[in-house]
Amino acid sequence: MKTYRIATIPGDGIGKEVIPAGRQALEALAAALGTMRFEFEDFDWGGDYYRRHGLMMPAEGLDALRGKDAILFGSAGDPHIPDHITLWGLRLKICQGFDQYANVRPTRILPGIDAPLKRCTAADLDWVIVRENSEGEYAGVGGRAHQGHPIEVATDVSIMTRAGVERIMRYAFRLAQSRPRKLLTVVTKSNAQRHAMVMWDEIALQIAAEFPDVRWDKELVDACTARMVNRPASLDTLVATNLHADILSDLAAALAGSLGIAPTGNIDPERRYPSMFEPIHGSAFDIMGQGLANPVGTFWSCVMLLEHLGEGAAAQRLMQAIERVTADPALHTRDLGGRAGTAEVTRALCRFIAEPVAG
Repeated sequence: MKTYRIATIPGDGIGKEVIPAGRQALEALAAALGTMRFEFEDFDWGGDYYRRHGLMMPAEGLDALRGKDAILFGSAGDPHIPDHITLWGLRLKICQGFDQYANVRPTRILPGIDAPLKRCTAADLDWVIVRENSEGEYAGVGGRAHQGHPIEVATDVSIMTRAGVERIMRYAFRLAQSRPRKLLTVVTKSNAQRHAMVMWDEIALQIAAEFPDVRWDKELVDACTARMVNRPASLDTLVATNLHADILSDLAAALAGSLGIAPTGNIDPERRYPSMFEPIHGSAFDIMGQGLANPVGTFWSCVMLLEHLGEGAAAQRLMQAIERVTADPALHTRDLGGRAGTAEVTRALCRFIAEPVAG
C-alpha cells in the first residue's frame, strides 16, 4: 500500500473549512480503494500566524514542506492585513520557493451547473489555462522612492527570461498535445508591450516547431476575453503570462458557473519539489464560519493532486463523485443558487465515493 505525505495549509477565511473537507474526501477515497493511505500534516500559517509572529509563515517553512509528496492549500487573504503581505508572505513564497512554474487551471461546465453563457453547451467550454507562475508581472521587481512627496514614484517591472518562457511554452504545447483536440491558444499583448511580449511571441513560434501535430493560434489578451464569451468552442488549451492568466482564469471559472468550483495546481513539472493544489476562490471572510463555503473547488484540486501523484484511477473515482454532487441541485451551495452547506456536500461526496463502482 502506497503512503503519501500531504501538507495541508488551510490559510485564511473559508480555507479553514474547505481544506478539512478535502482531507475528508481523500480519506474516504483511501478507505474505499484500499490501495493507498495519506499522512496529513497541518500547518497553521496565514493571517492568524502573522498576528502572533509578524510573518505569514516561519522563515524555515519551506524546509518543513520539502519532504512532502504534495501540498493542499486553502486561501491567503485577511481584511486586516495588506494583500501584498498575505500573498507574498505565504502563497507566492511557496510557489516561487519551490519553482512551481506551471499554474494549471482546468475549466469546464460540470453536470447540473447553470452556467451564465447562453448558447453554450458543456462540450463548448472545456478548457485548460496554463499560467506562467514564476516571473512576468509577479516577479517582485520594482520599488518606491520619495514616498509622501509630490515626486513620489513607484515601479513594478515585468521580468521575462528566455528560459522561463521556453519552459512554460513547452509545457503548454505538451499539455495541448495530450488533449483530444490538440489545440493551443497563445495569449499575448505584443501590440502594446513591444519587448518582453514580442519575445514571448517569438519563443512560442520556435517551440511550436517541436510539436507539429498541435494546432495553435495567437490572441491578444483583450480579444481573448471576448472570444471566451462569444466563441468558447474555439478554445481548448491556453497559455498566458502570470497576470493575464490570473485574470482570464477567473473569467473562465465565472463562465463555468462559479469561482467556488474551480481548481488549480501549482506544478513543478521536474518534480524537484512538492507541487501545491488549491481552489482558486479567495478567503471569503463574509461567509467565514457559517458553513456556506463551496468545497467543490477543493475536491477538484484533490483530483489534480491525485493525477500528479500518478493515481489516475483514484482521481477518476473522485471526479465521478464530484459530478454526482453537482448534478443534484439539492447539493448546490449558495454560490450556485442552492442552499446546501459545506458539511452536507462533503458528506454526500464521501457517500458517493464509498459506493461500489458499477460493473
